[in-house]
Amino acid sequence: MSTLQEELVTLRSSIEKSLQDVHTSEQAEQYRVHYLGRKGLIAQLFKRLSQLSQEERPAAGEQLNALKTFAQARLEEKLTRLAPRPIEHKIDLTLPGIRPRLGTRHPLLQVLDEIKAIFTGFGFTIESGPEAEDDYHNFEALNIPADHPSRDLQDTLYLDDGYLLRTHTSPVQIRTMENSQPPMRIIAPGRCFRKDTPDATHSPMFHQVEGLCVDVGVSFADLKGAILAFAQALFGPSVKIRFRPSFFPFTEPSAEYDFSCVMCDGQGCRVCKNTGWLEISGAGMVDPAVFGFVNYDSEKYSGYAFGMGVERLAMLKYGVDDIRTFYENDVRFLSQF
Repeated sequence: MSTLQEELVTLRSSIEKSLQDVHTSEQAEQYRVHYLGRKGLIAQLFKRLSQLSQEERPAAGEQLNALKTFAQARLEEKLTRLAPRPIEHKIDLTLPGIRPRLGTRHPLLQVLDEIKAIFTGFGFTIESGPEAEDDYHNFEALNIPADHPSRDLQDTLYLDDGYLLRTHTSPVQIRTMENSQPPMRIIAPGRCFRKDTPDATHSPMFHQVEGLCVDVGVSFADLKGAILAFAQALFGPSVKIRFRPSFFPFTEPSAEYDFSCVMCDGQGCRVCKNTGWLEISGAGMVDPAVFGFVNYDSEKYSGYAFGMGVERLAMLKYGVDDIRTFYENDVRFLSQF
């Protein structure tokens, strides 16, 4: 028993000395195998317990367990000190901060903002109205007869209780005239809805800007001047316009107006089908029948109205050949604006 105790003291001293020479994880593993492994020195001493008497074994076993616990604890301490420490990042408070990446306004909204800015610069005010309209404001008060094709189910999205999703923003004109008296000069931008099959030039939801001017002595020349000034403000001073006779129930006379092609400067190209002109939308003088629905004196007042599709103008301004591109939410496309 005395010999075993002497070996324990010697082994404890050897363990402490060996740990002082451990500087790497590889050396720590060698230490573990040498002292704590299945064939290590401590395990060899446990095998010698069988050589002791029954009275000596408990005390010897207790001393061996204490030595093993000591060796394991010292190894864990050493491994903790050898473990790589996290890199401490020092922050230089004098450096400028990292700006967060911001989104941009949708190209359609950018063009719509530009349209609003142009017309407000001309003295127009901006009006709005509900997207879920009633039949009276969307059709009847605009002098659109009950048998007009635009009222058909294949063109208009009808809701319950006689309501529908407005097919144009012209109802805003009626609502504005119902609540105010001339003179007035307004635009009505907003979303519209029609039963169109999506393709390169059509969408069931689109943006439109309606314009209305009512006063004493308003003429077709005023309408032409407003459209020309707008076209040149949006696309440049070289743009020309032309009017072609047409028919709309709420204007008389009516016309469709074109801009000279902004792609080829009116020389003829694939976009304008070599005509030099791009069809924009319709316009005309307000039909006296419409004034009758809002109790305006058509003998005293006259006015002009026009409409334009925001998507159409955005496609021309940015050179986009498919209207669906605006609604696909492709960040690669949107980030260009």
